[in-house]
Amino acid sequence: MFQLLERADRVRREVAPTLGHKRKSALGQFMTSAPVARFMAEMFPDSSRDKCRLLDAGAGLGSLSCAFLDRWVAGGFGFTSVEADAYEIDETLRKHLAVTLASYSEKLDLTIAIFDRDFIEHAARLCLDGRGLLKNGLEGFSHAILNPPYKKINTVSVHRQTLHKVGIETGNLYSAFVALALELMAPGGQLVAIVPRSFCNGPYYRPFRDLIFKQSAIRAMHLFDSRSKAFKDDDVLQENIIIRLERDGQQGEVTVSTSTDDSFSDLVTMKHPFDRIVIPGDVERFIHVPTSTDLNAVETSAAVKCSIGDLGVNVSTGPVVEFRVREHLRVLPEPGTVPLLYPSHFGGNGITWPSVGIRKPNAIVRSSETEKWLYPTGFYCVVRRFSSKEERRRIVASVVRPSAFDDAAMLGFENHLNVYHHGRNGLPEVLAHGLAAYLNTNAVDENFRRSSGHTQVNATDLKIMKYPSRGALISLGIWAMEQRELTQQMLDKQFSALTA
Repeated sequence: MFQLLERADRVRREVAPTLGHKRKSALGQFMTSAPVARFMAEMFPDSSRDKCRLLDAGAGLGSLSCAFLDRWVAGGFGFTSVEADAYEIDETLRKHLAVTLASYSEKLDLTIAIFDRDFIEHAARLCLDGRGLLKNGLEGFSHAILNPPYKKINTVSVHRQTLHKVGIETGNLYSAFVALALELMAPGGQLVAIVPRSFCNGPYYRPFRDLIFKQSAIRAMHLFDSRSKAFKDDDVLQENIIIRLERDGQQGEVTVSTSTDDSFSDLVTMKHPFDRIVIPGDVERFIHVPTSTDLNAVETSAAVKCSIGDLGVNVSTGPVVEFRVREHLRVLPEPGTVPLLYPSHFGGNGITWPSVGIRKPNAIVRSSETEKWLYPTGFYCVVRRFSSKEERRRIVASVVRPSAFDDAAMLGFENHLNVYHHGRNGLPEVLAHGLAAYLNTNAVDENFRRSSGHTQVNATDLKIMKYPSRGALISLGIWAMEQRELTQQMLDKQFSALTA
């Protein structure tokens, strides 16, 4: 029999450069290479059902549909017929899509419907009818294969309002496409999608995660090192994940595979119980992607069992947002100002303040307007919110010492810092040092990377982490303060020696 995926891939390589980066960015288009499409099609379980209803929303040139149909042709599915619905709003891509899929329908029992409609608006309309597919005499989809557009949805946009009407709360096109596709799936339907990993954690995607757990079971996940590896022709740097969901499935163990890029030459596959994917008791329901069957040192440590609430400690995002207080900022301290701290004030040698060469203000005017954003001078532990993907560590913690600021009564923490505090006041000195020492261990950094697919460390991430007891952290702080110099090896060795 014939296979047309390679032909679709040749067209992709020819057409993609002609679309222009601005147009692709405007539509959130990132086209699927043949190796990725083939891998996604192979993620579906074997099926002996007679009839398949396939959904490909954001179909582009049809690579994903081709990969799925090629597997059918090769005997991977036992369908006697396939009905395929493909959505594509780009006219140029849609023309190529129609030609490619028509080649299959000439020799197979394949019915194709290509829609030039906006998938969100059309799918939402079907959902508003109450399982609108059934109302229109159609079954729910048995299979869906998606590389949805990746672009933020404006809070006042028509898309956001449309999604709200069907009970879907999300801020990106990719999560909206997956949510709507799940809504249109038949019980037992299988959905495979390649999406950014950002939905796995953070508060913004909590409603989307809740929807996934309510309507489906996670069956498999594949992790790429970065989106630039999976989409080599597009300038996108987010980590990607391919996920397989089963509509109305009973959750069980999850197959997790990893590879560096779309050659899959270093493919590793393992199975994990679901309690390693979503940690029991995690109210945020973050989705972890373990890259090893071995438990992380944080998971196995008998000393790391406490929540941040157990410690009597708070962690918050720095409250000073630069553009909101610009008129109150000063390049250097002067009478009537207090220190303002940015991530660039912190380095390997502690705090450098004021710092003339960082191109950031060093001070903020203390007034009735700014007082609400200031903290009393004291000992704090701070963690940078952002790092580059190339940096060795995601979590980098430092201790703020009052002695660095002469007689300043208050401090400002800029929004790119997370601050550990006690009710907006400082911490005991030994506790601040203990927290920083613990957070700077390799065990904590590795554990964080397992749950986070981006380079941002949010206060929410730090709130749900597990910590040693307050007493253990104080002991760790006393030890840290006694050292003339702290090396990574020393921190990791001391962590290993912690007791409950």
